[in-house]
Amino acid sequence: MTVGLVPEMAFHLVGGLGIFLLGMKYMQQGLQVVAGDRIRRMINAVTANRFLAVGIGLFVTTLVQSSSVTSVMVIGLVNSELMALNGAIGVIIGANIGTTITGWILALKIGQYGLPLLGLAAFGWLFLRGERLRYSALAVLGIGMVFFGLELMKDGFEPVRDLPEFASLFQLFEATDYLGVLKSALVGCVVTLIVQSSSATLGITIALANTGVVDFQTAGAVVVGTNIGTTITAYLASLGADVNARRTAYFHVGFNILGVAVITALFLPVYLPFIDAVVMGGVDPNLQQPTGVFPYMTAGIAAVHSVFNIVTALLFIPFITPIANALRGLVKGAPTEARDHLTHLDFGLVSSPLTAIEQSGFEIARTDRHVRTMLDDLRTIVTDEKRDRALIDKTFQQEDIIDDVQSEVTRFLTDLLAVDLSHDVAEEARAQLRLADEFESVSDYVANVLKLYLRMEDAGVTLSPVQQEELLDLHDVISTYYDTVHKGFAQDTFELYLSDIHRDSREVTAKIRALRDRHWHRLSDETVEPLVSTSYMDIANAYRRMKDHLLNIGEAIVGGKDIARQVIESEEEMAG
Repeated sequence: MTVGLVPEMAFHLVGGLGIFLLGMKYMQQGLQVVAGDRIRRMINAVTANRFLAVGIGLFVTTLVQSSSVTSVMVIGLVNSELMALNGAIGVIIGANIGTTITGWILALKIGQYGLPLLGLAAFGWLFLRGERLRYSALAVLGIGMVFFGLELMKDGFEPVRDLPEFASLFQLFEATDYLGVLKSALVGCVVTLIVQSSSATLGITIALANTGVVDFQTAGAVVVGTNIGTTITAYLASLGADVNARRTAYFHVGFNILGVAVITALFLPVYLPFIDAVVMGGVDPNLQQPTGVFPYMTAGIAAVHSVFNIVTALLFIPFITPIANALRGLVKGAPTEARDHLTHLDFGLVSSPLTAIEQSGFEIARTDRHVRTMLDDLRTIVTDEKRDRALIDKTFQQEDIIDDVQSEVTRFLTDLLAVDLSHDVAEEARAQLRLADEFESVSDYVANVLKLYLRMEDAGVTLSPVQQEELLDLHDVISTYYDTVHKGFAQDTFELYLSDIHRDSREVTAKIRALRDRHWHRLSDETVEPLVSTSYMDIANAYRRMKDHLLNIGEAIVGGKDIARQVIESEEEMAG
Protein backbone atom coordinates (compact mmCIF):
# COMPACT_ATOMS: atom_id res chain seq x y z
CA MET A 1 0.00 0.00 0.00
CA THR A 2 2.72 2.39 1.09
CA VAL A 3 4.96 1.47 -1.84
CA GLY A 4 2.16 2.09 -4.31
CA LEU A 5 1.34 5.46 -2.83
CA VAL A 6 4.83 6.88 -3.18
CA PRO A 7 4.93 7.04 -7.01
CA GLU A 8 1.38 8.39 -7.09
CA MET A 9 2.32 11.11 -4.58
CA ALA A 10 5.48 11.93 -6.52
CA PHE A 11 3.54 12.26 -9.79
CA HIS A 12 1.03 14.63 -8.19
CA LEU A 13 3.72 16.68 -6.45
CA VAL A 14 6.09 16.99 -9.40
CA GLY A 15 3.29 17.63 -11.86
CA GLY A 16 1.53 20.06 -9.55
CA LEU A 17 4.72 21.98 -8.77
CA GLY A 18 5.66 22.16 -12.46
CA ILE A 19 2.22 23.47 -13.42
CA PHE A 20 2.32 25.92 -10.49
CA LEU A 21 5.74 27.30 -11.54
CA LEU A 22 4.77 27.48 -15.20
CA GLY A 23 1.57 29.24 -14.20
CA MET A 24 3.57 31.82 -12.22
CA LYS A 25 5.77 32.37 -15.28
CA TYR A 26 2.80 32.84 -17.61
CA MET A 27 1.04 35.12 -15.13
CA GLN A 28 4.17 37.28 -14.76
CA GLN A 29 4.74 37.35 -18.52
CA GLY A 30 1.15 38.34 -19.27
CA LEU A 31 1.01 41.00 -16.56
CA GLN A 32 4.35 42.50 -17.62
CA VAL A 33 3.09 42.98 -21.16
CA VAL A 34 -0.34 44.30 -20.16
CA ALA A 35 1.05 46.63 -17.49
CA GLY A 36 4.46 47.19 -19.08
CA ASP A 37 4.06 50.92 -19.74
CA ARG A 38 2.78 51.53 -16.23
CA ILE A 39 5.63 49.53 -14.71
CA ARG A 40 8.23 51.49 -16.69
CA ARG A 41 6.67 54.81 -15.68
CA MET A 42 6.73 53.74 -12.05
CA ILE A 43 10.35 52.62 -12.25
CA ASN A 44 11.38 55.87 -13.91
CA ALA A 45 9.55 57.81 -11.18
CA VAL A 46 11.71 56.32 -8.40
CA THR A 47 13.48 59.11 -6.52
CA ALA A 48 15.16 59.53 -3.17
CA ASN A 49 11.69 59.89 -1.62
CA ARG A 50 11.60 56.75 0.51
CA PHE A 51 7.80 56.48 0.67
CA LEU A 52 7.42 56.87 -3.09
CA ALA A 53 10.12 54.24 -3.69
CA VAL A 54 8.49 51.79 -1.28
CA GLY A 55 5.08 52.38 -2.87
CA ILE A 56 6.47 51.82 -6.36
CA GLY A 57 8.20 48.61 -5.25
CA LEU A 58 4.92 47.38 -3.76
CA PHE A 59 2.81 48.16 -6.85
CA VAL A 60 5.34 46.86 -9.38
CA THR A 61 5.68 43.58 -7.49
CA THR A 62 1.91 43.31 -7.21
CA LEU A 63 1.69 43.72 -10.98
CA VAL A 64 4.45 41.24 -11.87
CA GLN A 65 3.65 38.89 -8.95
CA SER A 66 7.30 38.26 -8.11
CA SER A 67 9.68 40.04 -5.75
CA SER A 68 12.53 38.24 -7.52
CA VAL A 69 11.59 39.86 -10.84
CA THR A 70 11.41 43.29 -9.18
CA SER A 71 14.69 42.86 -7.31
CA VAL A 72 16.49 41.74 -10.46
CA MET A 73 15.06 44.75 -12.31
CA VAL A 74 16.30 47.03 -9.52
CA ILE A 75 19.79 45.49 -9.56
CA GLY A 76 19.97 46.02 -13.32
CA LEU A 77 18.78 49.63 -13.12
CA VAL A 78 21.19 50.49 -10.30
CA ASN A 79 24.00 48.85 -12.25
CA SER A 80 23.10 51.07 -15.23
CA GLU A 81 23.05 54.20 -13.02
CA LEU A 82 19.35 54.62 -13.83
CA MET A 83 18.39 54.32 -10.15
CA ALA A 84 20.11 55.65 -7.05
CA LEU A 85 20.98 53.42 -4.10
CA ASN A 86 18.48 55.11 -1.74
CA GLY A 87 15.63 54.64 -4.21
CA ALA A 88 16.64 51.01 -4.85
CA ILE A 89 16.53 50.20 -1.13
CA GLY A 90 13.03 51.65 -0.93
CA VAL A 91 11.86 49.61 -3.93
CA ILE A 92 13.30 46.41 -2.41
CA ILE A 93 11.41 47.05 0.83
CA GLY A 94 8.19 47.65 -1.09
CA ALA A 95 8.76 44.52 -3.18
CA ASN A 96 8.87 42.42 -0.01
CA ILE A 97 5.36 43.61 0.82
CA GLY A 98 4.10 43.20 -2.75
CA THR A 99 5.15 39.57 -2.96
CA THR A 100 2.75 38.66 -0.12
CA ILE A 101 -0.20 39.33 -2.45
CA THR A 102 0.36 35.84 -3.88
CA GLY A 103 -0.74 34.31 -0.57
CA TRP A 104 -3.98 36.28 -0.60
CA ILE A 105 -4.65 35.23 -4.20
CA LEU A 106 -4.27 31.63 -3.08
CA ALA A 107 -6.60 32.36 -0.15
CA LEU A 108 -9.41 32.87 -2.64
CA LYS A 109 -11.54 29.75 -2.54
CA ILE A 110 -11.44 29.09 -6.27
CA GLY A 111 -8.95 26.23 -6.37
CA GLN A 112 -11.49 23.88 -7.91
CA TYR A 113 -12.01 26.37 -10.73
CA GLY A 114 -8.35 26.37 -11.73
CA LEU A 115 -8.74 23.85 -14.54
CA PRO A 116 -11.77 25.46 -16.28
CA LEU A 117 -10.15 28.88 -15.83
CA LEU A 118 -7.00 27.50 -17.45
CA GLY A 119 -8.98 26.02 -20.35
CA LEU A 120 -11.02 29.13 -21.12
CA ALA A 121 -7.95 31.38 -20.94
CA ALA A 122 -6.05 29.01 -23.24
CA PHE A 123 -8.71 29.53 -25.92
CA GLY A 124 -8.31 33.30 -25.43
CA TRP A 125 -4.53 33.07 -25.82
CA LEU A 126 -4.85 30.98 -28.97
CA PHE A 127 -7.70 32.73 -30.77
CA LEU A 128 -8.04 36.32 -29.52
CA ARG A 129 -6.69 39.14 -31.68
CA GLY A 130 -4.91 42.11 -30.22
CA GLU A 131 -1.79 41.86 -28.11
CA ARG A 132 -3.27 43.22 -24.88
CA LEU A 133 -6.22 40.83 -25.03
CA ARG A 134 -4.00 37.84 -25.74
CA TYR A 135 -1.56 38.61 -22.92
CA SER A 136 -4.44 39.33 -20.55
CA ALA A 137 -5.66 35.82 -21.41
CA LEU A 138 -2.13 34.51 -20.79
CA ALA A 139 -2.13 36.10 -17.32
CA VAL A 140 -5.49 34.49 -16.53
CA LEU A 141 -4.20 31.18 -17.93
CA GLY A 142 -1.26 31.49 -15.53
CA ILE A 143 -3.60 32.11 -12.60
CA GLY A 144 -5.62 29.04 -13.57
CA MET A 145 -2.43 26.95 -13.73
CA VAL A 146 -1.38 28.22 -10.29
CA PHE A 147 -4.66 27.08 -8.73
CA PHE A 148 -4.72 23.81 -10.65
CA GLY A 149 -1.12 23.07 -9.67
CA LEU A 150 -1.94 23.85 -6.04
CA GLU A 151 -4.89 21.41 -6.13
CA LEU A 152 -2.65 18.69 -7.59
CA MET A 153 -0.05 19.24 -4.87
CA LYS A 154 -2.76 19.17 -2.20
CA ASP A 155 -4.09 15.88 -3.59
CA GLY A 156 -0.57 14.50 -3.62
CA PHE A 157 0.01 15.40 0.03
CA GLU A 158 -3.27 13.96 1.35
CA PRO A 159 -1.98 10.37 1.73
CA VAL A 160 1.01 11.62 3.75
CA ARG A 161 -1.20 11.89 6.85
CA ASP A 162 -1.69 8.12 6.84
CA LEU A 163 1.98 7.24 6.32
CA PRO A 164 3.94 7.05 9.61
CA GLU A 165 7.30 7.38 7.81
CA PHE A 166 6.39 10.78 6.38
CA ALA A 167 4.65 11.88 9.57
CA SER A 168 7.82 11.26 11.56
CA LEU A 169 9.85 13.15 8.95
CA PHE A 170 7.72 16.27 9.25
CA GLN A 171 7.80 16.04 13.04
CA LEU A 172 11.56 16.74 12.88
CA PHE A 173 10.91 20.43 12.22
CA GLU A 174 7.62 21.11 13.99
CA ALA A 175 7.53 24.69 15.33
CA THR A 176 6.73 23.75 18.93
CA ASP A 177 9.69 25.68 20.40
CA TYR A 178 12.30 28.22 19.32
CA LEU A 179 14.58 25.54 17.83
CA GLY A 180 11.65 24.10 15.91
CA VAL A 181 10.81 27.56 14.55
CA LEU A 182 14.41 27.96 13.35
CA LYS A 183 14.32 24.51 11.71
CA SER A 184 11.06 25.33 9.94
CA ALA A 185 12.39 28.68 8.74
CA LEU A 186 15.52 26.92 7.48
CA VAL A 187 13.35 24.46 5.52
CA GLY A 188 11.51 27.38 3.91
CA CYS A 189 14.82 29.03 3.03
CA VAL A 190 16.36 25.88 1.52
CA VAL A 191 13.27 24.93 -0.50
CA THR A 192 13.10 28.47 -1.91
CA LEU A 193 16.78 28.32 -2.81
CA ILE A 194 16.14 25.08 -4.69
CA VAL A 195 12.98 26.03 -6.59
CA GLN A 196 14.04 29.70 -7.00
CA SER A 197 10.56 30.92 -6.11
CA SER A 198 9.13 31.94 -2.74
CA SER A 199 5.66 31.66 -4.29
CA ALA A 200 6.30 28.00 -5.11
CA THR A 201 7.41 27.34 -1.53
CA LEU A 202 4.32 29.17 -0.33
CA GLY A 203 2.15 26.96 -2.56
CA ILE A 204 3.82 23.77 -1.29
CA THR A 205 3.42 24.92 2.32
CA ILE A 206 -0.26 25.79 1.85
CA ALA A 207 -0.84 22.39 0.21
CA LEU A 208 0.82 20.64 3.18
CA ALA A 209 -1.12 22.68 5.72
CA ASN A 210 -4.48 22.26 3.99
CA THR A 211 -4.10 18.49 4.10
CA GLY A 212 -3.16 18.50 7.80
CA VAL A 213 0.40 17.27 7.25
CA VAL A 214 1.84 20.32 9.05
CA ASP A 215 0.13 22.63 11.51
CA PHE A 216 -0.34 26.37 11.25
CA GLN A 217 2.67 27.28 13.43
CA THR A 218 5.04 25.18 11.35
CA ALA A 219 3.63 26.44 8.06
CA GLY A 220 3.95 30.04 9.25
CA ALA A 221 7.58 29.53 10.26
CA VAL A 222 8.36 27.92 6.88
CA VAL A 223 6.85 30.87 5.05
CA VAL A 224 8.89 33.33 7.13
CA GLY A 225 12.04 31.45 6.08
CA THR A 226 11.22 31.90 2.39
CA ASN A 227 12.12 35.57 2.75
CA ILE A 228 15.79 34.62 3.07
CA GLY A 229 15.74 32.09 0.24
CA THR A 230 14.23 34.58 -2.21
CA THR A 231 17.23 36.92 -1.87
CA ILE A 232 19.50 34.54 -3.77
CA THR A 233 18.09 35.67 -7.13
CA ALA A 234 19.05 39.31 -6.56
CA TYR A 235 22.41 38.30 -5.13
CA LEU A 236 23.25 36.22 -8.21
CA ALA A 237 22.17 39.13 -10.45
CA SER A 238 24.64 41.40 -8.62
CA LEU A 239 27.68 39.20 -9.24
CA GLY A 240 30.04 41.05 -11.55
CA ALA A 241 27.94 44.22 -11.32
CA ASP A 242 29.04 47.66 -10.16
CA VAL A 243 29.45 48.50 -6.51
CA ASN A 244 26.02 50.13 -6.08
CA ALA A 245 24.30 47.05 -7.52
CA ARG A 246 26.21 44.90 -5.02
CA ARG A 247 25.24 47.24 -2.20
CA THR A 248 21.59 46.86 -3.19
CA ALA A 249 21.85 43.06 -3.21
CA TYR A 250 23.65 43.02 0.15
CA PHE A 251 20.91 45.17 1.64
CA HIS A 252 18.28 42.76 0.31
CA VAL A 253 20.04 39.82 1.96
CA GLY A 254 20.78 41.65 5.23
CA PHE A 255 17.31 43.17 5.46
CA ASN A 256 15.58 39.81 5.17
CA ILE A 257 18.00 37.92 7.42
CA LEU A 258 17.67 40.52 10.18
CA GLY A 259 13.88 40.56 9.85
CA VAL A 260 13.66 36.77 10.02
CA ALA A 261 16.02 36.68 13.02
CA VAL A 262 13.83 39.11 14.97
CA ILE A 263 10.50 37.51 14.05
CA THR A 264 11.65 33.94 14.77
CA ALA A 265 12.78 35.04 18.25
CA LEU A 266 9.31 36.49 18.89
CA PHE A 267 7.40 33.97 16.80
CA LEU A 268 5.74 31.77 19.45
CA PRO A 269 5.41 34.16 22.43
CA VAL A 270 4.39 37.35 20.55
CA TYR A 271 3.98 37.08 16.79
CA LEU A 272 1.57 34.15 16.41
CA PRO A 273 -0.67 35.28 19.29
CA PHE A 274 -0.89 38.68 17.57
CA ILE A 275 -1.85 37.05 14.26
CA ASP A 276 -4.46 34.85 15.98
CA ALA A 277 -6.03 37.60 18.08
CA VAL A 278 -5.80 40.69 15.87
CA VAL A 279 -5.52 39.62 12.24
CA MET A 280 -7.57 36.41 12.34
CA GLY A 281 -10.05 37.76 14.89
CA GLY A 282 -9.60 34.80 17.25
CA VAL A 283 -10.33 32.19 14.57
CA ASP A 284 -7.95 29.22 14.81
CA PRO A 285 -6.39 28.39 11.40
CA ASN A 286 -5.85 24.81 12.66
CA LEU A 287 -9.64 24.39 12.85
CA GLN A 288 -10.71 21.49 10.65
CA GLN A 289 -14.24 20.95 9.42
CA PRO A 290 -15.78 17.44 9.46
CA THR A 291 -15.26 17.32 5.70
CA GLY A 292 -11.51 17.54 6.30
CA VAL A 293 -11.20 21.12 5.04
CA PHE A 294 -9.18 23.79 6.88
CA PRO A 295 -11.20 26.90 5.91
CA TYR A 296 -8.95 29.48 7.55
CA MET A 297 -5.51 27.93 7.00
CA THR A 298 -4.54 29.66 3.74
CA ALA A 299 -5.68 33.08 5.01
CA GLY A 300 -3.72 32.53 8.24
CA ILE A 301 -0.52 31.66 6.36
CA ALA A 302 -1.00 34.67 4.06
CA ALA A 303 -1.47 36.86 7.14
CA VAL A 304 1.78 35.57 8.69
CA HIS A 305 3.63 36.39 5.46
CA SER A 306 2.06 39.84 4.97
CA VAL A 307 2.36 41.09 8.56
CA PHE A 308 6.00 39.98 8.72
CA ASN A 309 6.93 42.00 5.63
CA ILE A 310 4.82 45.03 6.60
CA VAL A 311 6.32 45.18 10.10
CA THR A 312 9.91 44.84 8.87
CA ALA A 313 9.25 47.48 6.20
CA LEU A 314 7.88 49.94 8.78
CA LEU A 315 10.93 49.34 10.97
CA PHE A 316 13.40 49.98 8.13
CA ILE A 317 11.75 52.84 6.18
CA PRO A 318 12.87 55.61 8.60
CA PHE A 319 16.47 54.46 8.27
CA ILE A 320 16.84 54.14 4.49
CA THR A 321 19.28 57.06 4.20
CA PRO A 322 21.53 55.96 7.11
CA ILE A 323 21.47 52.40 5.75
CA ALA A 324 22.50 53.62 2.29
CA ASN A 325 25.32 55.69 3.82
CA ALA A 326 26.47 52.70 5.86
CA LEU A 327 26.50 50.49 2.77
CA ARG A 328 28.60 53.07 0.91
CA GLY A 329 31.10 52.95 3.75
CA LEU A 330 31.13 49.16 4.16
CA VAL A 331 30.98 48.01 0.53
CA LYS A 332 33.80 49.73 -1.31
CA GLY A 333 34.51 49.59 -5.00
CA ALA A 334 38.06 49.14 -6.20
CA PRO A 335 39.67 52.42 -7.40
CA THR A 336 39.69 51.07 -10.94
CA GLU A 337 37.11 48.34 -11.11
CA ALA A 338 37.67 46.10 -14.10
CA ARG A 339 34.61 45.84 -16.33
CA ASP A 340 33.93 43.13 -18.86
CA HIS A 341 32.03 45.70 -20.92
CA LEU A 342 32.38 49.39 -21.69
CA THR A 343 28.67 49.84 -21.11
CA HIS A 344 26.60 49.20 -17.99
CA LEU A 345 24.58 46.60 -19.83
CA ASP A 346 23.97 43.42 -17.87
CA PHE A 347 23.90 40.60 -20.41
CA GLY A 348 22.34 38.30 -17.81
CA LEU A 349 19.19 40.41 -17.63
CA VAL A 350 17.79 39.95 -21.15
CA SER A 351 15.20 37.66 -19.54
CA SER A 352 13.79 40.81 -17.89
CA PRO A 353 12.78 42.79 -21.00
CA LEU A 354 11.48 45.89 -19.19
CA THR A 355 14.82 46.34 -17.43
CA ALA A 356 16.86 45.42 -20.48
CA ILE A 357 15.17 47.96 -22.76
CA GLU A 358 15.68 50.69 -20.14
CA GLN A 359 19.37 49.78 -19.87
CA SER A 360 19.99 49.88 -23.62
CA GLY A 361 18.00 53.11 -23.94
CA PHE A 362 20.21 54.68 -21.27
CA GLU A 363 23.37 53.63 -23.11
CA ILE A 364 22.09 55.07 -26.40
CA ALA A 365 21.19 58.35 -24.69
CA ARG A 366 24.69 58.46 -23.24
CA THR A 367 26.17 57.79 -26.69
CA ASP A 368 24.08 60.69 -28.00
CA ARG A 369 25.65 63.05 -25.44
CA HIS A 370 29.18 61.85 -26.25
CA VAL A 371 28.69 62.31 -30.00
CA ARG A 372 27.39 65.84 -29.43
CA THR A 373 30.48 66.59 -27.31
CA MET A 374 32.69 65.27 -30.12
CA LEU A 375 31.06 67.76 -32.48
CA ASP A 376 31.82 70.66 -30.12
CA ASP A 377 35.39 69.45 -29.60
CA LEU A 378 35.86 69.28 -33.37
CA ARG A 379 35.03 72.97 -33.71
CA THR A 380 37.40 73.85 -30.89
CA ILE A 381 40.22 71.92 -32.56
CA VAL A 382 39.84 73.36 -36.07
CA THR A 383 39.60 76.96 -34.81
CA ASP A 384 42.66 76.60 -32.58
CA GLU A 385 45.86 77.43 -34.47
CA LYS A 386 47.93 75.48 -31.93
CA ARG A 387 45.88 72.31 -32.42
CA ASP A 388 45.24 70.95 -28.93
CA ARG A 389 46.83 67.49 -29.17
CA ALA A 390 45.18 66.24 -25.99
CA LEU A 391 41.76 67.16 -27.36
CA ILE A 392 42.60 65.52 -30.70
CA ASP A 393 43.59 62.29 -28.95
CA LYS A 394 40.44 62.46 -26.81
CA THR A 395 38.23 62.82 -29.92
CA PHE A 396 39.74 59.80 -31.67
CA GLN A 397 39.63 57.78 -28.47
CA GLN A 398 35.98 58.72 -28.00
CA GLU A 399 35.19 57.55 -31.52
CA ASP A 400 36.83 54.17 -30.82
CA ILE A 401 34.85 53.81 -27.59
CA ILE A 402 31.58 54.62 -29.35
CA ASP A 403 32.38 51.93 -31.94
CA ASP A 404 32.83 49.37 -29.15
CA VAL A 405 29.74 50.55 -27.28
CA GLN A 406 27.67 50.23 -30.45
CA SER A 407 28.93 46.67 -30.85
CA GLU A 408 27.97 45.82 -27.24
CA VAL A 409 24.52 47.41 -27.57
CA THR A 410 23.94 45.49 -30.80
CA ARG A 411 24.86 42.16 -29.19
CA PHE A 412 22.71 42.98 -26.16
CA LEU A 413 19.65 43.91 -28.21
CA THR A 414 20.12 40.93 -30.51
CA ASP A 415 20.04 38.66 -27.45
CA LEU A 416 16.98 40.51 -26.18
CA LEU A 417 15.12 40.07 -29.47
CA ALA A 418 15.76 36.32 -29.25
CA VAL A 419 13.45 36.01 -26.22
CA ASP A 420 9.66 36.26 -26.20
CA LEU A 421 8.83 39.98 -26.25
CA SER A 422 5.70 42.05 -26.52
CA HIS A 423 5.22 43.83 -29.84
CA ASP A 424 5.96 47.27 -28.32
CA VAL A 425 9.20 46.17 -26.63
CA ALA A 426 10.35 44.35 -29.77
CA GLU A 427 9.68 47.46 -31.89
CA GLU A 428 11.56 49.61 -29.40
CA ALA A 429 14.49 47.19 -29.41
CA ARG A 430 14.69 47.31 -33.21
CA ALA A 431 14.52 51.11 -33.13
CA GLN A 432 17.35 51.18 -30.59
CA LEU A 433 19.46 48.95 -32.84
CA ARG A 434 19.03 51.51 -35.61
CA LEU A 435 19.77 54.42 -33.27
CA ALA A 436 22.97 52.85 -31.98
CA ASP A 437 24.18 52.38 -35.56
CA GLU A 438 23.22 55.91 -36.62
CA PHE A 439 24.90 57.63 -33.66
CA GLU A 440 28.04 55.57 -34.27
CA SER A 441 28.00 56.65 -37.92
CA VAL A 442 27.78 60.33 -36.93
CA SER A 443 30.83 59.87 -34.68
CA ASP A 444 32.70 58.24 -37.59
CA TYR A 445 32.11 61.30 -39.80
CA VAL A 446 33.18 63.67 -37.01
CA ALA A 447 36.45 61.74 -36.79
CA ASN A 448 36.75 61.76 -40.61
CA VAL A 449 36.46 65.58 -40.71
CA LEU A 450 39.20 65.86 -38.09
CA LYS A 451 41.43 63.50 -40.10
CA LEU A 452 40.97 65.67 -43.20
CA TYR A 453 42.07 68.79 -41.33
CA LEU A 454 45.08 66.96 -39.87
CA ARG A 455 46.01 65.62 -43.32
CA MET A 456 46.15 69.16 -44.70
CA GLU A 457 48.21 70.25 -41.71
CA ASP A 458 50.70 67.42 -42.23
CA ALA A 459 50.99 68.40 -45.93
CA GLY A 460 51.65 72.04 -44.97
CA VAL A 461 48.55 73.45 -46.70
CA THR A 462 45.56 75.27 -45.23
CA LEU A 463 42.12 76.41 -46.21
CA SER A 464 41.70 80.02 -47.22
CA PRO A 465 39.91 82.27 -44.69
CA VAL A 466 36.79 82.23 -46.87
CA GLN A 467 36.82 78.42 -47.14
CA GLN A 468 37.40 78.07 -43.43
CA GLU A 469 34.52 80.44 -42.66
CA GLU A 470 32.18 78.56 -45.00
CA LEU A 471 32.95 75.21 -43.39
CA LEU A 472 32.63 76.61 -39.86
CA ASP A 473 29.26 78.04 -40.80
CA LEU A 474 28.26 74.62 -42.13
CA HIS A 475 29.50 73.04 -38.90
CA ASP A 476 27.29 75.38 -36.86
CA VAL A 477 24.29 74.58 -39.05
CA ILE A 478 24.84 70.84 -38.45
CA SER A 479 25.25 71.46 -34.70
CA THR A 480 21.95 73.34 -34.60
CA TYR A 481 20.31 70.55 -36.61
CA TYR A 482 21.73 68.02 -34.13
CA ASP A 483 20.21 69.97 -31.22
CA THR A 484 16.78 69.92 -32.85
CA VAL A 485 17.02 66.17 -33.39
CA HIS A 486 18.28 65.70 -29.83
CA LYS A 487 15.30 67.60 -28.42
CA GLY A 488 12.87 65.18 -30.05
CA PHE A 489 14.98 62.19 -29.04
CA ALA A 490 15.37 63.24 -25.40
CA GLN A 491 11.70 64.14 -24.94
CA ASP A 492 10.44 61.09 -26.87
CA THR A 493 8.04 63.36 -28.75
CA PHE A 494 9.72 63.27 -32.12
CA GLU A 495 6.46 63.38 -34.04
CA LEU A 496 6.14 67.03 -32.95
CA TYR A 497 9.49 67.88 -34.55
CA LEU A 498 9.47 65.55 -37.55
CA SER A 499 8.15 68.06 -40.12
CA ASP A 500 10.58 70.72 -38.93
CA ILE A 501 13.49 68.31 -39.12
CA HIS A 502 12.59 67.21 -42.65
CA ARG A 503 12.31 70.85 -43.69
CA ASP A 504 15.64 71.70 -42.02
CA SER A 505 17.20 68.66 -43.69
CA ARG A 506 16.23 69.97 -47.12
CA GLU A 507 17.63 73.40 -46.22
CA VAL A 508 20.95 71.89 -45.10
CA THR A 509 21.16 69.90 -48.34
CA ALA A 510 20.49 73.04 -50.37
CA LYS A 511 23.14 74.92 -48.40
CA ILE A 512 25.74 72.25 -49.10
CA ARG A 513 24.89 72.27 -52.83
CA ALA A 514 25.28 76.05 -52.91
CA LEU A 515 28.58 75.76 -51.07
CA ARG A 516 29.78 73.18 -53.59
CA ASP A 517 28.74 75.40 -56.53
CA ARG A 518 30.64 78.34 -55.06
CA HIS A 519 33.68 76.15 -54.73
CA TRP A 520 33.54 75.06 -58.38
CA HIS A 521 33.21 78.70 -59.49
CA ARG A 522 36.14 79.60 -57.26
CA LEU A 523 38.30 77.02 -59.02
CA SER A 524 37.61 78.84 -62.30
CA ASP A 525 38.84 82.15 -60.92
CA GLU A 526 41.81 81.19 -58.76
CA THR A 527 44.39 78.47 -58.23
CA VAL A 528 43.64 76.13 -55.35
CA GLU A 529 45.90 73.37 -54.06
CA PRO A 530 44.46 69.99 -55.19
CA LEU A 531 44.65 68.62 -51.63
CA VAL A 532 42.85 71.70 -50.29
CA SER A 533 40.16 71.39 -52.97
CA THR A 534 39.48 67.70 -52.38
CA SER A 535 39.64 68.09 -48.59
CA TYR A 536 37.19 70.99 -48.70
CA MET A 537 34.66 68.92 -50.67
CA ASP A 538 35.25 65.82 -48.54
CA ILE A 539 34.60 67.83 -45.37
CA ALA A 540 31.39 69.27 -46.85
CA ASN A 541 30.27 65.78 -47.87
CA ALA A 542 31.05 64.44 -44.37
CA TYR A 543 28.76 67.09 -42.88
CA ARG A 544 26.07 66.12 -45.37
CA ARG A 545 26.39 62.49 -44.29
CA MET A 546 26.12 63.58 -40.63
CA LYS A 547 22.88 65.32 -41.49
CA ASP A 548 21.57 62.20 -43.26
CA HIS A 549 22.27 60.02 -40.23
CA LEU A 550 20.68 62.55 -37.88
CA LEU A 551 17.55 62.48 -40.05
CA ASN A 552 17.63 58.67 -39.88
CA ILE A 553 17.71 58.95 -36.07
CA GLY A 554 14.48 60.91 -36.11
CA GLU A 555 12.80 58.46 -38.45
CA ALA A 556 13.97 55.51 -36.36
CA ILE A 557 12.40 57.03 -33.25
CA VAL A 558 8.95 57.22 -34.82
CA GLY A 559 9.20 53.71 -36.27
CA GLY A 560 11.04 54.01 -39.60
CA LYS A 561 10.78 55.89 -42.87
CA ASP A 562 7.29 54.64 -43.72
CA ILE A 563 5.84 55.78 -40.40
CA ALA A 564 7.70 59.07 -40.68
CA ARG A 565 6.22 59.62 -44.14
CA GLN A 566 2.73 58.89 -42.80
CA VAL A 567 3.22 61.37 -39.94
CA ILE A 568 4.33 64.11 -42.34
CA GLU A 569 1.52 63.42 -44.80
CA SER A 570 -1.00 63.53 -41.98
CA GLU A 571 0.37 66.86 -40.77
CA GLU A 572 0.29 68.25 -44.31
CA GLU A 573 -3.35 67.18 -44.74
CA MET A 574 -4.29 68.85 -41.47
CA ALA A 575 -2.43 72.01 -42.48
CA GLY A 576 -4.16 71.97 -45.86
